Amino acid sequence: MSVPATPAVARPAAGTRVPMWDNARFIAITLVVVGHAILKLIAESDTAYGVYLFVYAFHVPVFVAVAGYFAKANPPGVKQLKRIVTDLVLPYLIFEAIWSAIHSLRAGWVSVDFVSPSWTLWFLLALIVWRVTLPYLALLRFPFLISVVVSVACGYLPGIGGTFALDRTLALLPFFVLGWKLRQLPLTAIWLRASARTVWLVRTGAIAIFGALALVIALDVPLWRDLKVRRVFLYEQAYPEFGYDQWWAGALRLGAIALAVILIIAFLTLVPRRTTWFSALGQATMYVYLLHTFVLYPIRESGMLDGPQSDLLLVAMILFSILIAVVLSQPFVRRIFRPLVEPRARWLFADRGRT
Repeated sequence: MSVPATPAVARPAAGTRVPMWDNARFIAITLVVVGHAILKLIAESDTAYGVYLFVYAFHVPVFVAVAGYFAKANPPGVKQLKRIVTDLVLPYLIFEAIWSAIHSLRAGWVSVDFVSPSWTLWFLLALIVWRVTLPYLALLRFPFLISVVVSVACGYLPGIGGTFALDRTLALLPFFVLGWKLRQLPLTAIWLRASARTVWLVRTGAIAIFGALALVIALDVPLWRDLKVRRVFLYEQAYPEFGYDQWWAGALRLGAIALAVILIIAFLTLVPRRTTWFSALGQATMYVYLLHTFVLYPIRESGMLDGPQSDLLLVAMILFSILIAVVLSQPFVRRIFRPLVEPRARWLFADRGRT
């Protein structure tokens, strides 16, 4: 006798917004802002360095995985190809031009560089590559395993470098693929319908994982400085470029990936499942991502964060980061900056008949 499908594991209907993922987006982008806001403090403060390591152990992988969750692996149609141009290519060119103007004014001469992305703009270039290559990866039997091999292997090749952010694009590829794979499974539906007791037990375990991470970091921050763990968590340079030219250096990235995967799952289980006051804000993460740097840049360059600082300033910068994320997610910000962040540029595309 056939057994009817259980509604509890049915996937959410296509096009239906799931509050949990909007919540995850907002929390992830807020952590991105926090990481950038406290960077100047870590040189002189072990407390700030510890918080920085804690955040960087998972926040970029989470952000990438969430982007991968919403990616499509089917061959791109005209609409998808246009969105790559309007959502990624044009914003990259616009904001890189703005940063080039800022750098030129600061330097006193014209400085234009569209090859080396400024600050956070590497993510737009990475998204372009990830979205274009995902349909090809999806054809393979073990896309996640292959992406891990690519990530670890590229760390042995200093020649890859940061041109067009290729180093970070390859290094963070496993998390994009992981996010996409998560959507292929009914895990979200199962989790959303789980009982309160099950949720409580799972979240207790997730809290224990994050607690253990915080404890390990706090036990010996100077040791983590000496080992240059921060550079490992950046997924940016080849291993020899930050002092690891041994044959086993790839184990560092492999360990970072394994840790991040565990933390991604733990993070997602702690994200509220239902609609919250910040659920709607999770729909504006690209605005926060592209605009928050213009708020932080004057503060970072002013020198007010340099040198030894009180831990109260660390707390203040974290709270300020949350405020930045909330304000930049507001509808009025989206209305003002939509031409820059989401340019439609209909004039740029040929008529459908010609394509």
